[in-house]
Amino acid sequence: MTVTLYGLPTCDTCKKARNWLTRFDVAHEFIDYRADPVPAPTLIVWAGKLGGWEKLVNKASTTWRTLLPQRKDPRSDPEWTLLLKEYPALIKRPVVVEGDDVTVGFTDNAFKKRFGK
Repeated sequence: MTVTLYGLPTCDTCKKARNWLTRFDVAHEFIDYRADPVPAPTLIVWAGKLGGWEKLVNKASTTWRTLLPQRKDPRSDPEWTLLLKEYPALIKRPVVVEGDDVTVGFTDNAFKKRFGK
């Protein structure tokens, strides 16, 4: 099964994850979610699989810190998806999808465990 990595091409963590997958011969596809936005229903599924929007959204980012206070309190799936459509950089990176499995972030140990390398 092919792994799909969602992120930003300039993100250092995404670059590390892509290099790791290439080094260990893990077939993968990279999708830049600024150039190819993730549909709202997919974002909702990801948030559900990760345990909520708090697990998908990077609240430590510069983008989050510069949001107006009223934008930092979405109360529904449509409000979250609208926010992420407007500010895709708020999505933690990378999002790794393999079949029904969805994770965020990259560490060498986590990838070794996940991909059995």
